[in-house]
Amino acid sequence: MTAVESHTADPGPLVRTARHRGTETDWRPPHRCSVQRHVEEGWVASARIREGVLVLTSGRSDPDVLRVALTEEFGEPVVLRSASEADVRQRIAYELEEEVADLAAHGLARTNPALSAKTVLSRGQQVGGAVALLVFAVCLVVAPGSTVAVATAVLSLGFFAGILFKFWVSMVGARFDLVEQVSADDVAALDDDALPTYTVLVPVFREANIVHDLVRNLEVLDWPKDRLEVLVLVEAEDHETREAVLEAEPPEWMRIVIVPPGSPQTKPRACNVGLAIAQGEYVVIYDAEDRPDPDQLKKVFLTFDRSGDDTVCVQAALSYFNADENALTRMFTLEYSYWFDYMLAGLDARELPIPLGGTSNHFRTDLLRELGGWDPYNVTEDADLGIRASAVGYRVAVVNSTTMEEANTSIPNFVRQRSRWIKGYMQTALVHARRPRALVAEIGLRRAAAFALLIAGTPLTFLGMLPGIVVTIATLVLPADWTAPMFPAPVLWLCVLDFLLGNATMIYLTMMGPYKRGRFDLMGWALLNPLYWVLHSIAAYKGLWQLVTRPHYWEKTEHGLTKTTA
Repeated sequence: MTAVESHTADPGPLVRTARHRGTETDWRPPHRCSVQRHVEEGWVASARIREGVLVLTSGRSDPDVLRVALTEEFGEPVVLRSASEADVRQRIAYELEEEVADLAAHGLARTNPALSAKTVLSRGQQVGGAVALLVFAVCLVVAPGSTVAVATAVLSLGFFAGILFKFWVSMVGARFDLVEQVSADDVAALDDDALPTYTVLVPVFREANIVHDLVRNLEVLDWPKDRLEVLVLVEAEDHETREAVLEAEPPEWMRIVIVPPGSPQTKPRACNVGLAIAQGEYVVIYDAEDRPDPDQLKKVFLTFDRSGDDTVCVQAALSYFNADENALTRMFTLEYSYWFDYMLAGLDARELPIPLGGTSNHFRTDLLRELGGWDPYNVTEDADLGIRASAVGYRVAVVNSTTMEEANTSIPNFVRQRSRWIKGYMQTALVHARRPRALVAEIGLRRAAAFALLIAGTPLTFLGMLPGIVVTIATLVLPADWTAPMFPAPVLWLCVLDFLLGNATMIYLTMMGPYKRGRFDLMGWALLNPLYWVLHSIAAYKGLWQLVTRPHYWEKTEHGLTKTTA
């Protein structure tokens, strides 16, 4: 069996339409309703035939009532034809291409513009930023030495505050094992016949080299296949990846959805296209190179079942199958180990906002739609969504299941990836800083402070790394009378102390990472964390530059570069 396509020259035998038969090339539905209405009522106008308008229906609406209502709306006879729910939704994406593309790109910006990164700076932020820059410029002219000293001290204290917050949260996480424990016996006890439909979204772009592995990795998911829907989201221009998916001969429950052309061309926009037609009660995102545990969906289902109705998302842990390939992949593994095993547990224990990871996020579909889906203009849409969910009182749980990924093996590729992530944190900080009073009112002062330290503090910490190196070297190497005119001795030594203590703290936290995963052989590599952070600092300055020049540009991370097999 091969995948059914929703936006190709031939979407499939059941839903083939007149426009593809060469005689009625200008066919358009006689009445275009909202995407939401089509999905909720389960029908779509597919073609004009001799008897009238052919309408595919999944049976969600009473056929007699639907026929009468549509005949009145269209002003001409309607012929209903039964189709599966999946085929109807595929056809909706095809016939309502423009509406789906508009909803995916502009839905959040239209309904809640204050929470969209489409506008980089609000008017208030523009005025405030201009005033701050003017004041700083005046101070530089009037008292250059004092201004530079104060700015350096503030940056240094911000650097240390961000690290101190991570240290505190990780120590809390070390005391609490809040990962939802779902055993193999719990999974085995599930009745497959009682399980709901689950949708898997897989956005791919220019990844023809790895989609064959993707198909094989998802085929082993332990979920009833008649209730498993995998939507492979392929950009319209990416013919090579689409053909590669078809050549992999995916099962019939794995379907290709062509993402309509449009801007911004980002992963969250593609995911919004999939969300618009997803039929699952739950929905998860996997990246093209992901290898989730086969029983992950069942573990997540049990976690949702045991959690309250306010749990919008369950996050699975991430790790790397090529951890031992080189020094960079080892540092990746150490970083993710400390983040998922300690940071997330600490944030959960203190009920603080959790920025989601970019993959293996499992959502209740109705709550995700209620939140407006992903922000297609935010290049770390996952972190932003976690904050938005927290703002309305939803929580994120963590499950004891792991998705294996490919760690970056190339430094240039790493910098491209991290510059996008850090730029996205900057976007998220700017978006939610537009309305500080509302944010505090929604999530409380404590959680708002945690948001500032984590989401805004992380980019500031990385931006402070390179200046910290320069100041430290200057303090330890240059004579005091050389640095005294610009930096008073107390300021210099405060910066050096903050810098050294901050880096020592991060080395310690990175060393904690291997404990829960039993990778004690990686502990010594934690000593390279300062060099790892230098790469982050370079990426941070690149991300800052792109925030000004190309705020919505999605820096593509290349996958399939590893020489390691799972």
